This record gives sequence, C-alpha cells and structure tokens, in this order.
Amino acid sequence: MGRRAGYHGAMTFLRPMLLSLLVFFLCAALPARAAVVVSFYSHDFGDRFPHAFVTLKGRLDATGELVDTNYGFTARTVSPAILLGSVKGYVQTSKPDYVAKSDKQFSLTLDDATYARLTAKIREWQERKQPSYNLGKHNCVHFVMELAELVGLKVNRKSKFFKKPKSFLREVKELNPQLS
Repeated sequence: MGRRAGYHGAMTFLRPMLLSLLVFFLCAALPARAAVVVSFYSHDFGDRFPHAFVTLKGRLDATGELVDTNYGFTARTVSPAILLGSVKGYVQTSKPDYVAKSDKQFSLTLDDATYARLTAKIREWQERKQPSYNLGKHNCVHFVMELAELVGLKVNRKSKFFKKPKSFLREVKELNPQLS
C-alpha cells in the first residue's frame, strides 16, 4: 500500500508539470502571430524634412514578409517658393539616423488588411499630380493626418496645427485616449 501511495503522490506532483510542458511545446510549435506596427513621428523644425512621418515595422501575417521602412511627404526642393504656393512634392524615406533623432508620438499594431490600405494611401500620395506640395493645404502633417484617419484614429480636419507636426500629433493623441 505504501508503494502505491508513493506512485499516486508522485503523479499528483508531476501531472501539472507535464501538462505545463505539453502546453509549452504545443504553443512553441504554432506559428507566431505576425503584425506590423505603425508609429507616428514628429521632428522639430530645422533644415531636414519631413517634419511628420510614419515608420512601419514588423512582419505580415499572410506572407511572413519583413517590413521595416518609413514614409513622409515633403517638397522636392525646399526654397522660398513653398511660401508662395504649390511646388513639386514627393513621399520620402528617411535614413535611420533621422528617425532616431525624431520623436515617436504613438504607435498602433496593424492587421494585414489595414497595412494594405495604408500602403495604398502612401502610393496614392506618391502618384499625385504635380505640383503636389502646398505648405498650407497639402504638407507632411496632412499626409500623416490621412494615414492616422485610415488606421481608425480620430483626427481634427480643421486643426490649427497643420504647420506644427508635434502639436498636431499630440492633438491626435488627445482625441484618441486608447493611445495613452
């Protein structure tokens, strides 16, 4: 009887451990859920552009494709002409050191479908008829506003901060308490 009781005592002790190991190995065998994170950045004014942009980092669920890039909209040539009206604009990818010296304001995780809509909107901005950049009506802040709205964030389309990227993104954050 003592031997049988010892067996049951050991099994009572080992059963939870074996169950934990089984769950661990089953979870390890499943593919990890991939996701792309979009982060909204601002850069204080200076001679480098754009002052508002997004980064995209992660992996797509459907294909496993690795994503690591950034996009901002700016004037092709920065000159006094931007103060007078529309000039040629383009979607720019900045170097890692520029991103590192910028301020991340907030991030969101995207599913593949939202990522596809976001990249389609970026392509739309890339393909706009020239001149496409206008300091008051179509600048880097307008670009990130459309991207923020596309990923489901509330934005103020009548914001007073269209020439102040950091203030605009802080306003978006205030309109979307889930970002805090």
